[in-house]
Amino acid sequence: MSAMPASAAPTPPRATVAIDDAELQQLDAFWRAANYLAGAMIYLQDNPLLRQPLAPEHIKQRPLGHWGASPGLAFAYAHLTRLIRHHDLDAIFLAGPGHGAPGILGPAWLEGSLGDRQPQRGWGLAGLTRFCRDFSFPGGLGSHCTPEVPGSIHEGGELGYSLSHAFGAAFDNPELLVTVMVGDGEAETGPLATAWHSNKFLNPARDGAVLPILHLNGYKIANPTILARIPREELLALFTGYGWAPKIVEGHEPAAMHRAMAAAMDECLEEIRAIQQAARSGKGPLQRPRWPMIVLVSPKGWTGPKQADGHQVEGTWRAHQVPLADPRNNEENRRLLQEWLQSYRPQELFTEDGEPAPLLQDFAPRGRRRLGANPHANGGLLRLPLDRPDWRQQAVTFAAPGSRRHSNTDPLGRHLGQIMQKNPSNFRLFGPDETASNKLGAVFEVTGKAWLGESRPEDADGGHLAADGRVMEMLSEHTLEGWLEGYLLTGRYGLLSTYEAFAHVIDSMFNQHAKWLEMCRDVPWRAPVGALNLLITSTVWRQDHNGFTHQDPGFLDLVVNKSPAVTRIYLPPDANCLLAVADRCLGETDVINVIVADKQAHLQYLDAEAAALHCARGIGLWDWASSDDEAGTEPEVVLASCGDVATQEALAAAELLYRHFPDLKLRFVNVVDLFTLTPPEEHPHGISDRDWTGLFTADKPIVFNFHGYPWLIHRLAYRRPNHANLHVRGYKERGSICTPLELAMDNQIDRYSLAIDVIDRVPRLAVAGAHVKQALEQKQQQCRAHAHRHGVDPEEINTWTWGGQP
Repeated sequence: MSAMPASAAPTPPRATVAIDDAELQQLDAFWRAANYLAGAMIYLQDNPLLRQPLAPEHIKQRPLGHWGASPGLAFAYAHLTRLIRHHDLDAIFLAGPGHGAPGILGPAWLEGSLGDRQPQRGWGLAGLTRFCRDFSFPGGLGSHCTPEVPGSIHEGGELGYSLSHAFGAAFDNPELLVTVMVGDGEAETGPLATAWHSNKFLNPARDGAVLPILHLNGYKIANPTILARIPREELLALFTGYGWAPKIVEGHEPAAMHRAMAAAMDECLEEIRAIQQAARSGKGPLQRPRWPMIVLVSPKGWTGPKQADGHQVEGTWRAHQVPLADPRNNEENRRLLQEWLQSYRPQELFTEDGEPAPLLQDFAPRGRRRLGANPHANGGLLRLPLDRPDWRQQAVTFAAPGSRRHSNTDPLGRHLGQIMQKNPSNFRLFGPDETASNKLGAVFEVTGKAWLGESRPEDADGGHLAADGRVMEMLSEHTLEGWLEGYLLTGRYGLLSTYEAFAHVIDSMFNQHAKWLEMCRDVPWRAPVGALNLLITSTVWRQDHNGFTHQDPGFLDLVVNKSPAVTRIYLPPDANCLLAVADRCLGETDVINVIVADKQAHLQYLDAEAAALHCARGIGLWDWASSDDEAGTEPEVVLASCGDVATQEALAAAELLYRHFPDLKLRFVNVVDLFTLTPPEEHPHGISDRDWTGLFTADKPIVFNFHGYPWLIHRLAYRRPNHANLHVRGYKERGSICTPLELAMDNQIDRYSLAIDVIDRVPRLAVAGAHVKQALEQKQQQCRAHAHRHGVDPEEINTWTWGGQP
């Protein structure tokens, strides 16, 4: 594989067949109709075709929406539609500008794909009236490209992710063209800036193509945009440096712009096909191509009101949202609104019955070729079951619970490698340069890291770079998450692993995807898509040299904020439980699974069958670690754990207690599925109060050792019986450069603190346990002194194994 020459220049324009006058008329009519509908959606609740002079009652009391980007979006939609008709393309369109739904909904209505899904808003005067009224109206359609919008896999509620979503959709879709409109305001975000580098990972031999259209309309809400205010040569140099071949289409006169855009789209398609044909011919080394892109320069609010209220509107920030203020009560603005909408000549564009004119109906492709009907934008229609090998093949074996140490994530890496072998075109692993660090390196035995840049011989040492690699690594969690979401939403499967403290980088992306999935539950035609699986590793309790900056388990608190219908959290205590949980998660749909598992070597507790049963329940008592198993006996205390390090320290505490108090009746409970702690009416995984009491008792003290922030457990369990006796230990923002045991002691999740806590809470030990409590406190001091003297924890801590009950 060779890299693209560093000195490569932008591809020179090719001669293209000019668009003829008949097609130009049809194309312009479709665009005018889309622009008319965008304006009507923002303002009108009745009289959608202006058959009567506009009256106040025809206008919404509160017009809402964003006009400014809509004409450009409809322009690109229309030209992509033309390209589909000419070449029978398999294509989808993503709208990056956040509130650009009017520019997408209008064309979707015109081509009939919206009416197919929402007959009540389809063709006909009644459907058109409701379509206009329902936009940005209670119970209606949002101003973003929400899941209700056919053809959408990208909402744009938060800016910055359209381009990464587009590339995710193109991976492993060799015949798909993904055209994505990137707003110039959106282009100022960090996630979008890194996403331009996605072209280094798109393999023209096996992937589809992404055609970005950067829309420079000059303004954000109230400020100019950066890229619109730099010299053209600087703009071209920027994108040439990113590795693109940019083409500028600039102007405002519709006919000239249509001709220029049609020529640019034709040329881009020719270049894309030439790149793919060369790569797929097998002749010569695979080179990283310079993919084409378009820079569309048009006025903000193009074709809209020119002036209003003494100010210029078109071509300024004033066109961004609602360009004419309060036309319901402002007679002059109502007159301007009527003139504006009439300027599109709706009598030519719609029939008396409220349908698109025959000219427009003939323009749109048929069936699934329509942008709003392409099944890739409803990826569940194309999703095939993931072929999952039996995870038990990778299970860790051991002589007795807690007798062997082993990396928890290494067996998962081997399992993921087998999944890649069985699913060579619909599963990928994503991670920010941390696949090997997270002990998932076994995947490199079956695949490489996707890479089309320059390669050197030394790169092969530690996971080779390969154009056909299925491990996606880039040091941008935003881009990775965007790739994965686009991949899932077009019908495939994947998993993203990242360091726990920096999962927060994608907090808001997680939020947006969770909201998308939640909304899809109310959209019956949306087919189920593969689960978004996040492996959170390199966790808070193993950050010896990284220190305080790498100690933050708070991503779980964010996850709990989202709808219980779409969120799941698992904290497997060992490798076999991790395998069982991961296998379950990889087979699920329409949910987000968050798995927290540290990458370092940990004690192993459950064999494969026990792990499968325990993870299926999500919570359970461990008989082998409990001492209350005599018939008719209630425990004096419940010691519970959730998380790998938390479980180890809780078990070590139990062993200390058994050694000093052989007659103590202690019950050990382990939690894998965090949401089992909630009542069943609050989460589908919640256990009943009867089962809760059966595990945690009605009145005995509960000492709960948790991986994350302790208040999260109280938040989940506050309604449970015996909550007053629930005492949680977890991370409390106390950390630095310290050993694992010292960090645990600083946050009181260590074995000694837990044992002391039990002594304090079991009434008969309050006095009898005073000597033991003092000895444990002295042991803590000795361990801390040892760490500061030698730089490591005492050997008895590092090599501790579960010895069972005396």
